[in-house]
Amino acid sequence: MQSFPPVSVIMPLLNEERHLADAVDMVLAQDYRGELEVVLALGPSRDRTDEVAERVAAADPRVRLVRNPSGRTPDGLNAAIGAATGEVVVRVDGHAEIPTDYVSTAVAELVRVGADNVGGIMDAQGSTDFERAVAAAMRSPLGVGASRFHTGGSAGESDTVYLGVFRREALERVGGYDPHFARAQDWEMNHRIRQTGGTVWFTPDLRVTYRPRGSFRTLARQYFHYGRWRRVVAAHHEGTINARYLAPPTMVVLTAAGLVAGVLWAPAWVVPAGYVVGVTVGGLAISGGEPVRTRALTPAVLATMHWAWGVGFLTSPRRLIR
Repeated sequence: MQSFPPVSVIMPLLNEERHLADAVDMVLAQDYRGELEVVLALGPSRDRTDEVAERVAAADPRVRLVRNPSGRTPDGLNAAIGAATGEVVVRVDGHAEIPTDYVSTAVAELVRVGADNVGGIMDAQGSTDFERAVAAAMRSPLGVGASRFHTGGSAGESDTVYLGVFRREALERVGGYDPHFARAQDWEMNHRIRQTGGTVWFTPDLRVTYRPRGSFRTLARQYFHYGRWRRVVAAHHEGTINARYLAPPTMVVLTAAGLVAGVLWAPAWVVPAGYVVGVTVGGLAISGGEPVRTRALTPAVLATMHWAWGVGFLTSPRRLIR
């Protein structure tokens, strides 16, 4: 691969009116010295996303539009990949914020390591008190486990990375994103890349700003679907589940059992009480330096993430298994 191969940045879009123009501007402002194009996959948005997309495409010939009638993320990604022309394919979300050197740093690392996919840190940053609490939880192993793309760490091979900067030949080798997976499609495809002898590489030199969900309801829905689809991935790819993924459903079962058993046998309350104390102390610890309201919200945010993920995993319907 040449030092500055042509790059295609792909964005699957659905209801991204608020952030889309800024996200595209950040891509077009990259300091990359090679050719660069942007392919926007337009789902059936309920806001003015299409209008914004058409405006930015008219303003710069490097921006092209494709349709994604289903609105599903894997379908949009595959449609954009199909229309892309670059040797390197960079996934960016419609609300992501990337630094000016993101593409150049990623491509240099891709070439240096000989990897098939390179990614970095999902840098959660909130603006409201609630979003800041979610961001604190997402940056901590207490909230999301020890994934380096959440918590940071040294460069090296990884099971998966955030978003991803891919060699096109690797995407073609595995057939792109599996459209069956409404969620967890990144983890699932990275698994197939590794199964076919490819390398998925994490580097802390890449950092993408991520904006968290803004309410308990939307956060719970997000993590419920994460848990539900992670079980589907485990059913499709034997041996891919580990203790980190089993921790939330185990907590749900034990805590719920303790609540029920506590009605007849008081000592059983020690399990749910221990969990409450743990998330309270842990939430206050990981939110140090934040405003008082953010710190007060963080334990409840942690509990929402744990319980939603765990319940989603436990109730994942068999019909989702292909």
